[in-house]
Amino acid sequence: MQISVHEKELLTLVVLGAAIGLGKLFVGSARLTLRSVVGQTIVGAGLATSAGAALLMFNDMPPTALVGIASLIGCGGQSTLEIAIRRYLGRSSPDQPAELDSHD
Repeated sequence: MQISVHEKELLTLVVLGAAIGLGKLFVGSARLTLRSVVGQTIVGAGLATSAGAALLMFNDMPPTALVGIASLIGCGGQSTLEIAIRRYLGRSSPDQPAELDSHD
């Protein structure tokens, strides 16, 4: 079974994102659990795969550039996304519970 060039690029992005996610987890000081390892791997793979959208704008982008964009999104994207979600939910730290809106 032959895989196409696009499938190979997608697989490369998924593996790269998963590796970045695991690397960020291993460098951190948080306790490693199966849940955190699986979650970080999925998030990293998903964010790095989103770099494939750059191919829609630039069809002739070299694979090296695509991998670079995937690395940038995989590393910085998760932190940025996490900050945006925390601001939206009104949390300042991951350990702080979400406050319910009460308009008394």
